[in-house]
Amino acid sequence: MKDNITNEGRETMERFKMEAASEVGVNLKNGYNGDLTAREAGSIGGQMVKKMIDAYKMGNKA
Repeated sequence: MKDNITNEGRETMERFKMEAASEVGVNLKNGYNGDLTAREAGSIGGQMVKKMIDAYKMGNKA
């Protein structure tokens, strides 16, 4: 399944993740980020989900 992701899709998700990290004030680096706390990692994921839900809601307001 992992092989089905295109390079463009991978790059888009990476940009999305970096944007979400910036919005919640987490210093995310390119590459390894094993020094993040669970709270920091969770806040990035939570922000990404929030943005996806908001985008979905905006797209369904027809």
